Amino acid sequence: MMDRGRTQQQKPKSAQQSVTEGRGAPQRLCLSLCLALACAAWVPQAGAAETLRLTVSTTPLSLPIFVAEKLRYFADEGLSIQLHEVLGGHRAMQALLDGQADLATVSETVVAFSSFKSRQFAVLASFVSSNKDSKVVVRADAGIAQWPDMKGKRIGTVQGAASHYLLDTALLAAGLDPRLLEVQHSQPETMADKLRKGELDAVAIWEPFPFKILQTVPGSRVLPISIGYRLSFNLLASRTLLGARDDELRRLLRALDRAERYIAEKPAQAQALLRERLQLDNHFIDWIWPSYQYRLSLDQALLTTLEAQSRWAQQEGHVTGERPRNYLELIYSKPLRQVAPSAVSLIE
Repeated sequence: MMDRGRTQQQKPKSAQQSVTEGRGAPQRLCLSLCLALACAAWVPQAGAAETLRLTVSTTPLSLPIFVAEKLRYFADEGLSIQLHEVLGGHRAMQALLDGQADLATVSETVVAFSSFKSRQFAVLASFVSSNKDSKVVVRADAGIAQWPDMKGKRIGTVQGAASHYLLDTALLAAGLDPRLLEVQHSQPETMADKLRKGELDAVAIWEPFPFKILQTVPGSRVLPISIGYRLSFNLLASRTLLGARDDELRRLLRALDRAERYIAEKPAQAQALLRERLQLDNHFIDWIWPSYQYRLSLDQALLTTLEAQSRWAQQEGHVTGERPRNYLELIYSKPLRQVAPSAVSLIE
């Protein structure tokens, strides 16, 4: 017997079946495309920027970073930057050491102090310097007319900050042993109130705090300083970034270089941005602007200053432990050399 499945002829499709199936084909195609697009949406996009956490001190020194954020220079470089502002480079450094930040802005004094307890960071670049950012402000009735009058007085400063180094250096230049004063290590936001209440006779602190103190503490004044100290403000990175994320570090430095050109070419607009960011007026800009030089660099002066400050911190008993044999160990110049070769003048 023949197999009926092989000999039986298939019935032709009805006209209605053909029409229905013909209409279903585009619908099935549309459904397939929608499913494909939906699946693609769940796949991480190749090359998507991983966020870099940058802890920055709220100070005029940080202006290039504020400019790069406001004008989207970071975004133009394909970077995702999460800014976190703190009052002082000492706090920015602590965030970096605690793993709460990938990058931080600090003075070279904070680098010198921190080098005694950790080497898990590196300086990528200095991006501004100033010879008048830190100041010593005295209370009107404290009886301090000149530096020798500081003997026995109560002075507030932030330990391990640039203002701390300025204070000790100015005292030594005046022939005073800093140990003859009552130095109180305070946080910057508390100093105006302590001066006003008479709990401190003077403070050594960075801008914009001196400006605010002069406005809010009647009769307070800046004590002139004759020493030639010039601080540098630096961009630091966690060592976990070095090598692995060099391309992002280069793009970050390109954005800062672009911001510094903007500051040089459009100072009025940069000043307006700074006023808005710090919530201060034109008098503040007039007060501080001439003392800042915004420029990317890694130079021999940074190494010399780090060496000098680490010796001072050790000799004065401000730190314990061993300092680096060579501060070149804490500088990572490769990204800046690739972005702006002429900005690097280190002797390595």
